[in-house]
Amino acid sequence: MKTKILATAVAALFSTALFAQKMTYDAGRTTFGIRGGVNFNTITGEDANNNKFDNNIKTGFHVGVNAEVPVGTGFYVQPGVLYSQKGAEFQNDQGHVKLTYIEVPVNLVYKPILGTGRMLLGFGPYVGFGLGGKVENSAGTETDVEFTKNYDATVAKPQYKGIDAGANFLAGYELSNNVSFQINAQLGLAQLTPGNNGEDNPVKTKNTGFGVSVGYRF
Repeated sequence: MKTKILATAVAALFSTALFAQKMTYDAGRTTFGIRGGVNFNTITGEDANNNKFDNNIKTGFHVGVNAEVPVGTGFYVQPGVLYSQKGAEFQNDQGHVKLTYIEVPVNLVYKPILGTGRMLLGFGPYVGFGLGGKVENSAGTETDVEFTKNYDATVAKPQYKGIDAGANFLAGYELSNNVSFQINAQLGLAQLTPGNNGEDNPVKTKNTGFGVSVGYRF
């Protein structure tokens, strides 16, 4: 299953790059890059009584590849594939949850010349496919996460939906030697808590966070 998800994500990266290439203006060539960094994520939302969660940030990491296709002077479509860790530290020291995803972001990036390099400004959607996860309680006991579309009361595991989706926002700087530094914010828009018998779950949860990373373009 995990191999199928990774293969689908890689295929989406190259399909998007080829599609964007058809729209390319005479503004440069398509390049490929690698990127890795640290995530600072939490899970926001509210319980069944409409009380907002007060979870803390959990650190993780992300690493992946992307393509950058010029579509206008200074503008690029940037599809990518990332391995990304998310999660949250539960309020009142009640443990934490760690979720891992294969993410496929597709950003529109503007790269105006600034000094000897280029400024990076971008935004776009992302889709994440759940690979696995663990929940640790306050006693230190870990339980594997079950990714499912519908809640199953017979499953003795924490349950989350397997698909995450939302919006990316990024800013950074690319040096003349093709090394770049970037900060990005991510706003999850997809409900993570599975429904029950076709009805939405009253408990609302979404991924939210930001990250810093270093990249290199070939």
